[in-house]
Amino acid sequence: MRALCWYGNNDVRAVTVSDPSILNPHDAIIRVRLSSVCGSDLHLYDGFVPSMMPGDIIGHEFMGEVVDTGRDVQNLQRGDRVVVCSIIACGKCLYCQRGLFSLCENSNPNAWAEGSLFGYHTAGIFGYSHLFGGYAGSHAEYIRVPFADVNAFKIPEGVADDAALFASDAFPTGFFAADNCNIQLGDIVAVWGCGAVGLMALCSAYLLGAERVIAIDRFPERLQMAREHVGAEILNYMEVDVIEALKDITAGRGPDACIDAVGMEAHAGGLPGMYDKVKQTLRLELDRPHVLRHAIQACRPGGTLSIVGVYAGLLDKIPMGAAMNKALTFKMGQQPGHRYIPRLLDYIAAGQVDPSFVITHRMSLDHGQEGYQLFKTKAEDCVRVVFTP
Repeated sequence: MRALCWYGNNDVRAVTVSDPSILNPHDAIIRVRLSSVCGSDLHLYDGFVPSMMPGDIIGHEFMGEVVDTGRDVQNLQRGDRVVVCSIIACGKCLYCQRGLFSLCENSNPNAWAEGSLFGYHTAGIFGYSHLFGGYAGSHAEYIRVPFADVNAFKIPEGVADDAALFASDAFPTGFFAADNCNIQLGDIVAVWGCGAVGLMALCSAYLLGAERVIAIDRFPERLQMAREHVGAEILNYMEVDVIEALKDITAGRGPDACIDAVGMEAHAGGLPGMYDKVKQTLRLELDRPHVLRHAIQACRPGGTLSIVGVYAGLLDKIPMGAAMNKALTFKMGQQPGHRYIPRLLDYIAAGQVDPSFVITHRMSLDHGQEGYQLFKTKAEDCVRVVFTP
């Protein structure tokens, strides 16, 4: 089969690899119909996630059709159209039973490696380095899905492939971000980053009862998307002082909740941006936490900071004094999508949300390097590239 593989920083190639096969009786083989490039894939592309090996198949957001199942798979049959959660869960361990699927104890075969870095291990993730299990990713014609009854969800009739695709990762991540905010009727929620996850967080905040949502980014086309497709108020942080603007919008109080949907490669101008860039390049600081700093400073006293932008290691100059003295609540993590995907598919089926508006480019796997470069540079107003294997 054809697959898009990682060969080094800023180097992905479409090559021919072996087809996947059933390795465990709980496995399923999925023919990938659509696979999207996620913002966290750029952290692999840029070389900030350790343990990648040349030839690794990348990609983790996908939907497709069941073509084979192991003998112990109960809920799926050949021909079923499914969306698969990007996080791999067993469904039976302590964490899965508590709905904390991204902390699954059984789905990461390289738990020892991740534990040595983070102290404890977490769940496996498709196509996301050997720290997270070394699983083959979704930028391929076919993919093996472990614990298929737990990780694959049937797509309702009438829900288009384009819309269902984002129930794999972007929509549950955005919904998780909003759910973490404990939104009350009348709340104001600010979201940094208007990529697909940030846009889905904006949508989700409205679904959960926010009165106003504020989108923060520097790309006019993304801010326009947030305004036109979501109904958000917008702030371009290259044109305004975001913290002062948020005070003005909220009558001096600050947002009730702030969502960081950017993570480790945040952009900033001036000396702060230069400081983070130099330290990250020299590996003296693993992440660029500019958004995290802004969100801590902007959030109202007693508010909530929800972090779904990916961070990989050590941060510098975090204003913990402000966070502690303002009594902020921090909630964060990889999305436990299994908790949300059925609900999100219902929203899509009911016409309340159509996530497909984030798709701006469609390509074959053979144009994978071009797709990743477009996505990285935001050229041609690129928000999401979708591959059709």
